[in-house]
Amino acid sequence: MTIPSLGLWACLVFHAMLLLIVHANANANFSFGHALRPVHRQLGAQTTTKRHRPPFKPGPWKTARATFYEGGSGTFGGACGYEDVEKEGYGMATVAVSPALFNNGQTCGACFEIKCVEDQQLCKPGQPSLVVTATNHCPPNHNLANDDGGWCNPPQEHFDIAKPAFPNIADYKAGVVPINYRRVPCKKQGGIRFTITGNPYYNEVLVWNVGGAGDVTSVQVKGHRKLKWTTMTRMWGQKWTTNAMLVDESLTFRVRTSDGRFSTSWHVAPSNWQFGQTFEGKNFK
Repeated sequence: MTIPSLGLWACLVFHAMLLLIVHANANANFSFGHALRPVHRQLGAQTTTKRHRPPFKPGPWKTARATFYEGGSGTFGGACGYEDVEKEGYGMATVAVSPALFNNGQTCGACFEIKCVEDQQLCKPGQPSLVVTATNHCPPNHNLANDDGGWCNPPQEHFDIAKPAFPNIADYKAGVVPINYRRVPCKKQGGIRFTITGNPYYNEVLVWNVGGAGDVTSVQVKGHRKLKWTTMTRMWGQKWTTNAMLVDESLTFRVRTSDGRFSTSWHVAPSNWQFGQTFEGKNFK
């Protein structure tokens, strides 16, 4: 028998080791590939699953003061852009809030539960609750002291209640009363309303009758043809604007509130909608 030379032995050993390494790597890659696939499926499921936020819950009780102011259904919603609080479903149970609460108009539409406290002579017996919607702004008066007429001066949290609603918690002669208050969900009949005004080159949309948290933080609009999702700009209160071309588009609106929830009202305005019309979409529960 011929004995291979040392060089040939080395060559055979090298090739045998190389085959073992390749085989081991192939097995490792096969196992690694199988380990990745279920992970990718799991991540995909997480990113496509919709995570629904819970309905808006009442907040903690806080202390403040309340007064009342004169006006009517056409003026109690001024700073928020509401045209007529009676026709728009808010009734007279509305309130103008101080700058500390108004938040540059973002609080418009939020609902509060109010109770008169401490003053047993002027508060209604049993201290009944009054639920009001923020529809107006109570401006500061820096010429008066914070505790003597300058009730809405920063940083005070103050509620200037529409006069017809004030007797629900206290007598008019009280003038100003200490209160406890908290944020509560807004309960509305029907869906969110969108009133479109303006012209083909400048569109205004008043968003009203919003349930849940009630206060709108962003509005987007989308058409069915050319208009992609477009973020609208808050003009003041709950009036939102855009220069995008909305005419001849079937319009979808997406409304987001301060609790992070959003409601999408698909194609609520048909493609032949007209300025001045109001459309009803999907509300928050």
